[in-house]
Amino acid sequence: MLSVTDFIASLPKAELHIHIEGSLEPEMMFALAQRNGVSLPYDSVEAIRAAYSFSNLQDFLDLYYQGMSVLREEQDFYDLTRAYLSRVAADGVKHVEVFFDPQAHTARGVAFETVLDGIHRALADGERQLGITAKLILCFLRHLPAEDALVTLEQAMDHRDRIVGVGLDSSENGYPPELFVEVFAKARAAGFRAVAHAGEEGPPAYVRGALEALQVDRIDHGNRALEDEALVAELAERQMPLTVCPLSNLRLCGVTDMKKHPLKTMLDKGLFVTLNSDDPSYFGGYVNDNYRAVQQALGLSDAVLAEIARNSFAASFLDDEAKAARIAEVDAYVNGG
Repeated sequence: MLSVTDFIASLPKAELHIHIEGSLEPEMMFALAQRNGVSLPYDSVEAIRAAYSFSNLQDFLDLYYQGMSVLREEQDFYDLTRAYLSRVAADGVKHVEVFFDPQAHTARGVAFETVLDGIHRALADGERQLGITAKLILCFLRHLPAEDALVTLEQAMDHRDRIVGVGLDSSENGYPPELFVEVFAKARAAGFRAVAHAGEEGPPAYVRGALEALQVDRIDHGNRALEDEALVAELAERQMPLTVCPLSNLRLCGVTDMKKHPLKTMLDKGLFVTLNSDDPSYFGGYVNDNYRAVQQALGLSDAVLAEIARNSFAASFLDDEAKAARIAEVDAYVNGG
């Protein structure tokens, strides 16, 4: 019989909440800075890693945007994405739905296509070489004006064959979903799927806004929805997927102790939960680290972990046939097949 750690290690799973820029490890950040002649306020990899200490979301975002300044050329985005895929292949990840933040790059003079081409080429190689399927989700930065998001959506229109959906990320407090109704409506009309960060730091009203105003297919995070019983009941009834990121919550002080993480409460209330890493290089763990952290802190059984893995495929933007095939892989693994 497998130990829990061994069970998690090879459990087939999908990751649905991963910011590709947030997988930029200090070693790669330092190497790309040297390759591209970018000056960083750190003189070593160790100094970069030592800076990864945050008291809230904004602390992290300040360093996150500074770090991505080393990403300049198509090859940089390729190398970043390919490194992430190699890492999660070792975690039993079979499918990924990757967020990217084009506005953070176009504002620095990097062309939209430079970013997209590098990431997409790596995703294609990852499927061919590692067997990991992938979808790409363009995220709008909510701290920037909605008009800027509309410009970015227009840039994406010619790439609907490579971008499956749109999302909303960055600073949450003070930037409710309702600010982005127009751009999300246009994106949905153009055939894009929709997701949004809500309820990470923002109030339950932001989760309801994402549901009603933006008409999303998934909620990214959603922790603070638990403060509104009617909202919880609606999320459970609709089986609205939540892409929960426990280590991120811990590192950003959304929870102070993993034993107090709301994941178990979410499960007990019938919510449709998945486990993800968010920004793994900054938050101290990839997807299996998140599975292990909640298992150890909350005492989750193998059966519950397997159900979360099934959820990750069921909540994905794969077609029904591909979902069924991946869920069958989970079942076969659980049954020792």
